[in-house]
Amino acid sequence: MNLIAENAAEATTRETDHNGNHMRAVVQSRYGDSSVLSVGLVERPTIEPNEVLLEVHSAALDRGTEHLMTGQPWLIRLAGFGLTKPKNPVLGLDVAGTVVAVGSEVTRFEVGDHVFGFAKGSFAEFAAADERKLAHKPSSLGFEGAAAASVSGITALQAVTDVGRLESGQRVLVIGASGGVGSYAVQIASALGGIVDGVAGTRNLDLVRSLGAEDVFDHSTTDLAEIDQRYDLILDIGGRNPIRKLRRLLTEKGTLVIVGGENGNRVTGGISRQLRAVALSPFVSQRLTMFISREHHELIERLAVLLESGDVVPAIGGRFPLEQAPEAMRQLESGQASGKTVINVKGAARHKEGLNS
Repeated sequence: MNLIAENAAEATTRETDHNGNHMRAVVQSRYGDSSVLSVGLVERPTIEPNEVLLEVHSAALDRGTEHLMTGQPWLIRLAGFGLTKPKNPVLGLDVAGTVVAVGSEVTRFEVGDHVFGFAKGSFAEFAAADERKLAHKPSSLGFEGAAAASVSGITALQAVTDVGRLESGQRVLVIGASGGVGSYAVQIASALGGIVDGVAGTRNLDLVRSLGAEDVFDHSTTDLAEIDQRYDLILDIGGRNPIRKLRRLLTEKGTLVIVGGENGNRVTGGISRQLRAVALSPFVSQRLTMFISREHHELIERLAVLLESGDVVPAIGGRFPLEQAPEAMRQLESGQASGKTVINVKGAARHKEGLNS
């Protein structure tokens, strides 16, 4: 996609959109913090045979999107996202919208379907998405809630079930319980019969309780070493908690799942702590694990069942129009965001649901 005009007038935007060749999008020409973002006109994406074109109703922010914006850790660049600048200048992963075109090899969707999942550049009026990374939107869920679900929801689902192997009746501690992944992890673990406690900041304690946590610890006043409980499963989401301190909170056969790795070095991020945990695991009675979240419709469909039943409700902490996406990202950067932050592109007033912090 080529940037056409970052400061196009509204009348020009309407004319360009009408002829169907261009669209509004949040773009960046270089890596950096939220100051590199702007809203401009770009060419609409073209789709591959296995892709669909979506008219985007809502999108959402997550830490992965922030890493793609900053290009850090540098492993992201080596993974194919662009060495010196973003390969795709349009930001955004989480998406919910309407299918407006399908590739020649697409079999799971038709024009007019309402879907949610992962897209290539969802902070835009239109986005291309691999059909394998989409699922039909639950009828009971609006576009806002669906957009807020995919990235964080399936990461939490995998952490709790596939990696954490939670069994009903087990005690669970979610560290970072008020964030995007954490807010889903608390609900999913509770829905599956876990006895869940959470760690969060002062202003988010009530939110975490509303999600289903029994005991909630304020990380600004309570050190992990002061928690007088042992857990069968600990989900450490972000942060840099020492492995030895986390192990003291585990039962003898307990499982630690490290999700994400914030605040590490520029090259590898926080993955060095995860690798140390995995290397130590064979020599102790506890399971110390890490994982890389998969993006696949089977996982999104499993999450959709929980969303449809109401066992999991997206915790939406903030809503912004497309034009204010840079401000939304600034809030995520500064740690002010709680739950999921949604970017509304179309019909924002008609799709409001979810928990508000």
